[in-house]
Amino acid sequence: MKVVLFCGGLGTRIREYSEAIPKPMVPVGHQPMLWHVMQYYSYFGHRDFILCLGYKANVIKEFFLNYRPHAFADCIVSARGSKVELLGEPEDDWRVSLIDTGMWRNIGERLWAVRDHVKDETIFLANYSDGLSNVDLNDMLDKFKKSGKLACFLATRPPLTYHVVDMDKEGGVRGMRPWDLADVWVNGGFFLLRPKIFEYMQEGEELVIEPFQRLAEANLLMAYKHNGFFRSMDTLRDRQLLEDMVEQGKMPWRLGANGLSQKKH
Repeated sequence: MKVVLFCGGLGTRIREYSEAIPKPMVPVGHQPMLWHVMQYYSYFGHRDFILCLGYKANVIKEFFLNYRPHAFADCIVSARGSKVELLGEPEDDWRVSLIDTGMWRNIGERLWAVRDHVKDETIFLANYSDGLSNVDLNDMLDKFKKSGKLACFLATRPPLTYHVVDMDKEGGVRGMRPWDLADVWVNGGFFLLRPKIFEYMQEGEELVIEPFQRLAEANLLMAYKHNGFFRSMDTLRDRQLLEDMVEQGKMPWRLGANGLSQKKH
């Protein structure tokens, strides 16, 4: 299946990095966030990517045009550097379409701009490119296929430490619960879509506002609840938490690298 990755946003909440590079290129460990997202999909056998570019599109293009896997892998160098032998398993081969979808477009507009690239797909995948998860994509796909609906998104619990307050109109508090015990779910940005979704979209609309509302009213939208790992990189603190996990070797989103169950294509 083709995977549409939205890579054109400004990333204003992580400005210290995004002023120089686009948000998907912010490094987590030795590789950019975008690379981690693509590795996740590769694990499940999806290696045909459509990148919706915008802000600093040239940085992402340069990354793929000059991609050197041996720069971040164990290798043997001989012949005075002209021969390089990679050690361990070779990386998956990707097919990457680099599409400039404009500077100031929202997610819905970027998806609309690449609609011809996915029109022949039965189902295609999409992602904000700023979040990592260990969700079982095969199970998510199986449930979506059986549902007959047109769109599905990952519903996850926000990784926050706040307490939810139950109160009346006058401010009287009836109780408080930790956030993770409240029945609160958010859109995690992992999407499964059928091309027919474009019939519910109009140019200029944000994907999860008007189009998803129409789908919800028509009972054609579903959410896949995930209680496992999920972390988005919205702020420098989020980035540091992910960086700490890499340094500790605790990367639940790297499914194959963590010795989890084999791929089930």
